[in-house]
Amino acid sequence: MTTARDQALAIWQAGVDAVGGYAATRAALDDLPCPDRILAVGKAAASMARAALDHFGPLPCLVITKDGHGAELTASVQLIEAAHPVPDARSLMAGRALLQAVGAMTEGSHLLLLVSGGASSLAEDLVTGKTLDDLAALNRAMLAEGLDITAMNACRRQISRIKGGGLLAGFKGQRADVLAISDVPGDDMMVIGSGIGALPDAYGFAASTRIVASNSVARAAACDHARALGLNVLGDAETLHDDLAALVPRIGARLRAMPRGVLVLGGEPTVVLPPNPGRGGRNQALALALAREIAGDPGLVVVVGGTDGTDGPTDAAGAIVTGQTWGKGAAEALTAADSGTWLERVGALLVTGPTGTNVMDLLVALRT
Repeated sequence: MTTARDQALAIWQAGVDAVGGYAATRAALDDLPCPDRILAVGKAAASMARAALDHFGPLPCLVITKDGHGAELTASVQLIEAAHPVPDARSLMAGRALLQAVGAMTEGSHLLLLVSGGASSLAEDLVTGKTLDDLAALNRAMLAEGLDITAMNACRRQISRIKGGGLLAGFKGQRADVLAISDVPGDDMMVIGSGIGALPDAYGFAASTRIVASNSVARAAACDHARALGLNVLGDAETLHDDLAALVPRIGARLRAMPRGVLVLGGEPTVVLPPNPGRGGRNQALALALAREIAGDPGLVVVVGGTDGTDGPTDAAGAIVTGQTWGKGAAEALTAADSGTWLERVGALLVTGPTGTNVMDLLVALRT
């Protein structure tokens, strides 16, 4: 028998599936010329690169992605896996590899650059005077302060040689095409991956940039799946862009007042971390905080998850909570930013593995 939990999870998954890196990239390739080289960077880089290689055939290809996200690639692909959300030495190696690959392209050549969220941490080449320690400290500080992605990436661009249009500034070929999966509000190419796929202020080559998947596409697909299940869609909005302290009371009140049906929300909340935080990410924290808001409500299921399949420095995408989830020890875990430990103990974690995409976060609430 299909349960409300099964339905809510299926609706969330339908949203994620609709923005899969492989399908979204493949659909955008028909009107592009065959490139001489493919560069892919971000959490969805492997699936995007596979789509291009399947479409165009064997080509020189460099993929830079998060640890564990490149397993599906063949040995012919140059793969660099690096750390996220805090960069490591491999991130600097990846940034140099990108610069070298772009700089080595000759006059008349065509480049296909595939960009997805996570690129800010995964690849970097720093301006003179900055070190990896400076970069890691900056990322840790921004994460702890709960800055939104636009503010974080503006700070990252200031110390980078490859962000904000810097990477393509070294391109001397004839044409560069950029396809991006957006994980930022407004789908701004200067913000996605801190602008690693943005065009420089002045460039002398033919260029095109295109967003191939976004949070709005994921939400629309989730809503379509809910309707296909015969459920009433009560709302669809990108309203998760706020700090948890402000966001949770608003969403909690909306959930408690929900009639029967489905609510779909997207975005990327922020969390201010305490010293020495425990295990979990923003989605796990949001899910546990909402579990407190709906405690005792017998008819609600809420799925909150990162569409990339990871939430902060954990292997979980988020969590699935109900009116029965909140319990002893939950408040302490929430305060200590240790939501993941508590949610795992009660069997509420959402674990999907890498999804091959990254379009921020998705919340699905279902009242039966």
